[in-house]
Amino acid sequence: MTDHSLSSNSWRPRIAGVVAAPATRTFALLALCAAYIQGPLTKLFDFQSAIGEMEHFGLHPAAFFGVAVIVFELAASAMVVSGILRWAGALALAGFTLFATLIALRFWELSPGMDRMMATNAFFEHLGLGGAFIIVAANDLTKGAGK
Repeated sequence: MTDHSLSSNSWRPRIAGVVAAPATRTFALLALCAAYIQGPLTKLFDFQSAIGEMEHFGLHPAAFFGVAVIVFELAASAMVVSGILRWAGALALAGFTLFATLIALRFWELSPGMDRMMATNAFFEHLGLGGAFIIVAANDLTKGAGK
């Protein structure tokens, strides 16, 4: 009788082949950077809202920070997806994410209720995102971008 369970060693190479395929890796890196591609493009096409966002978070001069965030997020995402200094782009996005999370998602200052619960969830999701970027950097530094 053949064992077709996922714990069977015959499935591991198949799963590894799909997960490690270049197309899967590129898709995963694009997905990881999706918010850092979509966000600056949205800011670019509605720069007045980007300025409003910077002002909301107390970043002045708002236009300077708006441009800086757009350029930074797109450049770091390009580094991660392309593999050019992937580790540096990933660490930069990890640091940016953690810093921005501490500024934007201060759930501990909110009253109990739905808004606090949503901010708490988003806070910890962003911590996980930062952690994922650190794993990408560690992988790139220890195994190399082309491997």
